[in-house]
Amino acid sequence: MTMSAAMTPLETLKQYFGYDNFRSGQQMLIDDILAGKDVLGIMPTGAGKSICFQIPSLMMDGCSIVVSPLISLMKDQVNSLTQSGIPAAFINSSLNERQIYKALQNARDGAYKLIYAAPERLLEPNFLSFAKSAGISMLTIDEAHCISQWGQDFRPSYAQIPEFAASLPRRPVISAFTATATRLVRDDIADLLKLNDPTVLVTGFDRQNLYFEVQKPKDKYSALITFLKDKKERSGIVYCGTRAAVEEVCEKLKSDGYNASRYHAGLSDIERRENQDDFLYDRAQIMTATNAFGMGIDKSNVSFVVHYNMPKDIESYYQEAGRAGRDGESADCLLLYSGQDVHTNRWLIENGRDKEYQDKETEILLKEREHKRLREMTFYCTTNNCLREYVLKYFGEKPSNFCGNCGSCNTNFETTDITVDTQKILSCVSRMNERYGLNMVIDVLRGSKGGKILRFGLDKLSTYGISEKSERQLRDIINQLILAGYLLKTDDEYPVIKLGEHANRVLRGGETVQMKLAKEKEVKESPKSTKKQTVMKPVSRELFAVLRELRLTIANEQGVPAFVIFPDSTLTDMCMKTPVTEEDFLNVSGVGIVKLERYGKRFLSAIAEFLQNNGDTKTIK
Repeated sequence: MTMSAAMTPLETLKQYFGYDNFRSGQQMLIDDILAGKDVLGIMPTGAGKSICFQIPSLMMDGCSIVVSPLISLMKDQVNSLTQSGIPAAFINSSLNERQIYKALQNARDGAYKLIYAAPERLLEPNFLSFAKSAGISMLTIDEAHCISQWGQDFRPSYAQIPEFAASLPRRPVISAFTATATRLVRDDIADLLKLNDPTVLVTGFDRQNLYFEVQKPKDKYSALITFLKDKKERSGIVYCGTRAAVEEVCEKLKSDGYNASRYHAGLSDIERRENQDDFLYDRAQIMTATNAFGMGIDKSNVSFVVHYNMPKDIESYYQEAGRAGRDGESADCLLLYSGQDVHTNRWLIENGRDKEYQDKETEILLKEREHKRLREMTFYCTTNNCLREYVLKYFGEKPSNFCGNCGSCNTNFETTDITVDTQKILSCVSRMNERYGLNMVIDVLRGSKGGKILRFGLDKLSTYGISEKSERQLRDIINQLILAGYLLKTDDEYPVIKLGEHANRVLRGGETVQMKLAKEKEVKESPKSTKKQTVMKPVSRELFAVLRELRLTIANEQGVPAFVIFPDSTLTDMCMKTPVTEEDFLNVSGVGIVKLERYGKRFLSAIAEFLQNNGDTKTIK
């Protein structure tokens, strides 16, 4: 069954998905797939990866198999496709044997254009029998970084994919997609999947609609509540580092009047599924969760993501933060950092049970890489430079050093010559024989009379009490010196400060050091006072509320999440264009032929009634 072979990719996009233009990179990947080429697409969350394999699937003979890691992702994708008039199904453990048999039988009869399957299913006899007998036009691997041990989320089940592809009577086109992958992981994906001379497209990792900020509060929960004060009606995720933290934060939020739910691996399958559905269906406003939640969550109206604890690598952080603003609207990404987060992540790297290793040598090598990624993540949390620049440089891009939309760029920094302070700090670390941690170094520099200082005789050092800087200032400077390579912080359970490779440039080479440091008066300002104010689109909030209520009614009637009917961005476009005819409605971004036929009359009626009650005018209020 070929649904749209007579149409161009752009016509297919408009008819089924309701968009007039492709986003960056989509057309190129689609054209190459249709030409029979393997592709590897590295595209940030919200960039439209799914379109890149869904459009070719509609235009090719037979059906496509999409390997996906999570039940929730498959369910959302199939719901969205079905709403757009595209026959699709999923095969995973949420179905019983009778349902799986029926779905595979329908697939054999050509009932579907796309079949989503968990990687564990691929080599099961029934599924393999179907795949060998059916005309598989394309094999798509979503979240493709899961095949690489060098990535942040290796899953052994993904190792079955090459064997499955090789067992098919005719090799299909293979397409692979992921949101975050370093060059090492990209190369590994292409190699392990045995891609044939693939088109590799990295569209760029920048998500300009996301605002990034790092705070280092003494009381994280108070900082969270301050952040949430103006977000009573907005949907968001609060990621916590442990199950205990999820439980604690969720209960506190509930007691403070927030509609919060929870998600972690310690809950039963039933409760996790129910809580996730509550979030997806907007019955719960805030999801507090460990990193077990979220991969592939297709909820478009997540307007903030808070990391209550620091993740253990940039890849995980950017992927999780990227679940905000999928609809292209402005969204906030806040990370609440403390030194304890580093200790927790070190422990998880050494003792975590979420990874499997081929042998002891591989385990040692991979853990070394995880510790290196943790250092990179820690540097992100302590840098005073542009946060967006830091992330994009990590993924190999060459961005501007000022984005204007992050906590660093919008804080009142001044470039300060700290050569003398640097000399004092380096000399102190040297005279302490590079044996002590950050707090002890600061205490010696400030002349503390603490018991350990006196007991170890550190008050006798020439650098004792040599600095007049505050504890906060010294901590900030030392973190910047670590970032710049003048100092080194070990990865031990009890890390110590040592001289870095560049230390002698200052101590003996006469090098000067300048750094961006926050003005002391800025410390007392409200964390949100530095955020760039977003210019609101000229949209009637009253009309948006009417359309959102109608969308919820339809979603409840059909038993699907509201964003599956239309995302918020489509409702916003309706408010801006206020269509009065079916032709007008079809010009709304995100409205295709099928959705016009299904929902056009109800939405047009609601808009017409609103306009009539407000003076029968198309003026946006």
